[in-house]
Amino acid sequence: MVVVPAAVQERADALRELLHRYAHSYYVLDAPQVPDAEYDKLFQELQQLEEQYPALLTTDSPTQRVGGKLLEGFGKVRHKVPMLSIRTETDIEASGARNFDARVRRELALKEGDPPVEYVAELKFDGLALNLRYENGALVQAATRGDGEVGEDVTQNIRTVGQIPLRLAGRDIPAVLEVRGEVYMRRDDFERLNELQREKIARGAKNEKTFVNPRNAAAGAVRQLDPAIARQRPLSFYAYGWGEIEGGPAFQTHREVLQALKAWGVPVSERVTVATGPEDLIAYHDAVGRERDQLPFDIDGVVYKVNSLALQKQLGFVTREPRWAVAHKFPAQEQLTTVESIDVYVGRTGKLTPVARLQPVFVGGVTVTNATLHNEDEARRKDVRVGDTVIVRRAGDVIPEVVAVVPEKRQADAKVFTMPRTCPVCGSEAVREEGEADYRCTGGLFCSAQRKHAILHFAQRRAMDIEGLGEKLVDQMVDAGVIRTLPDLYRMGLANLVALERMGEKSAQNVLAALEKSKSASLPRFLYGLGIRHVGESTARDLVRHFGKLDGIMDASVEQLLQVPDVGPIVAESVHAFFQQVHNREVVEQLRACGVHWEEGEPVAQVPKPLAGKTVVLTGTLPNLSRDEAKDMLEAAGAKVAGSVSKKTDYLVAGAEAGSKLDKARELGVAVLDEAGLQRLLAGETPPGISP
Repeated sequence: MVVVPAAVQERADALRELLHRYAHSYYVLDAPQVPDAEYDKLFQELQQLEEQYPALLTTDSPTQRVGGKLLEGFGKVRHKVPMLSIRTETDIEASGARNFDARVRRELALKEGDPPVEYVAELKFDGLALNLRYENGALVQAATRGDGEVGEDVTQNIRTVGQIPLRLAGRDIPAVLEVRGEVYMRRDDFERLNELQREKIARGAKNEKTFVNPRNAAAGAVRQLDPAIARQRPLSFYAYGWGEIEGGPAFQTHREVLQALKAWGVPVSERVTVATGPEDLIAYHDAVGRERDQLPFDIDGVVYKVNSLALQKQLGFVTREPRWAVAHKFPAQEQLTTVESIDVYVGRTGKLTPVARLQPVFVGGVTVTNATLHNEDEARRKDVRVGDTVIVRRAGDVIPEVVAVVPEKRQADAKVFTMPRTCPVCGSEAVREEGEADYRCTGGLFCSAQRKHAILHFAQRRAMDIEGLGEKLVDQMVDAGVIRTLPDLYRMGLANLVALERMGEKSAQNVLAALEKSKSASLPRFLYGLGIRHVGESTARDLVRHFGKLDGIMDASVEQLLQVPDVGPIVAESVHAFFQQVHNREVVEQLRACGVHWEEGEPVAQVPKPLAGKTVVLTGTLPNLSRDEAKDMLEAAGAKVAGSVSKKTDYLVAGAEAGSKLDKARELGVAVLDEAGLQRLLAGETPPGISP
């Protein structure tokens, strides 16, 4: 081994220190101290010394940013401290901040007149969450969030990010420090990257593409198996938190930790501020919202965090979210573009949706090429035509929509859109139910656009309960042509399943066993599993009670169906229309031929239902009943179980860790019950404290 002379060691140490300082000034402070040529000269000198004396090379050397060997895959990293997500406040108005402050004060048992809570307010970057692990000041590992517990080791790629220090600087650096933050791509870097990609494509380069948005480009660079390619994609980083810490200063507030990270050389946004009470949070949200379009990077909201670390600990977590933090979203963003065509998309449930195909436009953080027109009435109301210049809006992750037409830019030959009266996929009749805005394909079990949805609905636990038949497996089976209709599920053999990707013989046998078991499901489960529009589990049970046999339901007229308690004109028309389609009846007969059977009997006399006409909402965890069990009991008693609290809600059944639904119920004066109160209600009794 070549001995490193003392003078060479000192020069290498000095070069590393200089280059780290110059890189921090250039990438983080945006204030270069030396010309690029001078930096390159020093860099090459260090590189030559390390080549001559390999013992000089350290993992935190600036020369290690250039990228290493091609990776075969990413190793797994178990986070010592889980990377949890935070709750999202969907109310984009001022009440979003007030709601959060009210929850915090309630959890802390603060009364009116007590001092306001102090918060830290910061930007919510639209990038990829990252955990940087430093040991004795040196970067030793970088990992993605993954599922919060286990992420991917992306250390080699992250070493190529100039903003991320390979070694921390300053005093009192912890022996172990995990920095949490967001790796992202600036808008100008994203545009330059896409311009380069377009040039490559124009030159005939294969396997090249332009990127949809900065976030996807950043995520793709982080997870690029070739670090040399990752280095070519300009990434930036901001820290907003921490994971494991051993040693170092004793911190009292969230803001103090961020200031320490900044002092140690980690990039921290200048837009972090301390806010006192909800009004300061509102002011911060409004100010950032006004400047959002002028920021050099994408954000999709702001984040509020309780500043005191002691109060954070006191507040703790609910499920996997901290009670002391929330993300507050922004309103929609809008841009102008032109409509190139209007197509009709058939959804998984048969809904026909007109979709405007657009000249690509960057809006709301993504490049938008399609926008929904919702339905025929909405398309006509907005009078959207091919060739029109339109305003497109995209809010958060919501599907882009056409807001309005710019009439003065309309072409003379623009045509009015008309919804087709047959399904563009299977040719079945498209009908619009009375009082409904949407047209729907009546193909049901026959329409290929609805195939995967029909199979998944049929297989779900509350229908035929075919264990192991999940979304990924159904996708594979349909895409491979193994199943085209529901009866094919019972016709396929072991060889068909084993031939699928990642499907072993044991797993295939388990699926076949589950299919065999499902053949004896009850008639209400089978009827619900057919996916008839408006027929839920409760309605399926009511139909079976009334008619006794499936053939009676299939042959019933609308008038006969209307005699079933709680079945109105819309449900009756839907059931009748479904069984009037020849191909739907054929599917039922084929399922019977495959051995699917059930017990049938005579019609059951209808008994009064104590909760008929009542609307109930469930929230939290009940001591003895699962959510599904409580829902079944309520529906059997005639109640409608809704997903959200409104003025029409009669009762809220609240268990442990009830959240915003409980707040809403109290605000609206809705009666709140525990499990004991629910049992009394189901028994036809009036729970204590509830007016009969």
